[in-house]
Amino acid sequence: MTVTTPKTVPDAPDHKRSLLSRLPIVHQVRQSMGIQRFMLVAGLVVTGLFILTALLAPVIAPYGYSQLRGDDGAFGSQQAPSADHLFGTTVGGYDVLSRTIWGAQTALSVVIVAVILSIFVGVFLGLVSGYFGGWLDRVLVVVCDAIYAFPTLLLAIVMSIAISGGQSSLWGGVFAAAISITVVFIPQYFRVIRAETVRIKSEAYVESAKVVGASNARIIFRHVLRNATRTLPLIFTLNASEAILTLAGLGFLGFGIEPTSAAEWGFDLNKAIVDVSSGVWWTALPPGIAIVLAVLGVTLVGESLNDLADPRLRGRRRVAAASGTVAATSVVPGGAQTAGPAGLGGLESGETFGDDGIETRP
Repeated sequence: MTVTTPKTVPDAPDHKRSLLSRLPIVHQVRQSMGIQRFMLVAGLVVTGLFILTALLAPVIAPYGYSQLRGDDGAFGSQQAPSADHLFGTTVGGYDVLSRTIWGAQTALSVVIVAVILSIFVGVFLGLVSGYFGGWLDRVLVVVCDAIYAFPTLLLAIVMSIAISGGQSSLWGGVFAAAISITVVFIPQYFRVIRAETVRIKSEAYVESAKVVGASNARIIFRHVLRNATRTLPLIFTLNASEAILTLAGLGFLGFGIEPTSAAEWGFDLNKAIVDVSSGVWWTALPPGIAIVLAVLGVTLVGESLNDLADPRLRGRRRVAAASGTVAATSVVPGGAQTAGPAGLGGLESGETFGDDGIETRP
């Protein structure tokens, strides 16, 4: 017997949704749920505040990063927090709040330069190595594995000394720190892109491109590159937090930027070691909290995106149960099915609907 019942209208397809809901960050927030959404939103808020602070440092900082005098004269050394200096002054006579704000600008500059450089170099080497293989692949793998075997901070120190040559100017110090961090990150991008390229180059569409006579450069940059870089946003966010820590470590060990050239959190922590033992807490606390918050925000975003990219951690079953629709990844005869009024239980008992909305029962 055939019974006609109304067909449940599925959700609108992705291409019919609003442009706002399809934006990368908005899409991930809508896709997340529970504690995962809280972590993602919290990370986005903290990271956004960090970026805004860096961009608006000249506006919101009460003084310059190397300013020692105001309208009333010199600031003074190790002055306690007051109305004129909310976080006090350092042993060198700098305003702590101002240097903490300006330090966000330095950190953001190093992160952008380091990660962009490492992405370009690591992705290019990974594509070439994975696609062509042979002796070039073996040489690049050995070199990147050798670099990856070195301790991260030690390698950054060696590269910083070799690159800076004792120079500590703003852009000289920023580029020295960025390039030293870049050398550390290149093997990570190389490994990921090489593995994806080795897998993709055996796909049917790549073989078809070879058959029709497409050049290697066209295949690499048009077909392989666009499919091998899907995980780069995840690596980018995780490496950004590591770059902030590496920069702070270089500054703390004395390989950072001089206070007259730029503000740097690690350098300020290094100068505050003696202050802490003397009971002067305000010179070390603000830059230390700034490092923790910046790294925490970027890490929360990266870990949340990593969880959302893993199908085992998305909670698709809960979403499917709540919407009454079988997930598109379900393996059923004839493709995905739409649940009727009985929901998923009806499907399990044999209830099926065709494209015309007619229910057929045995």
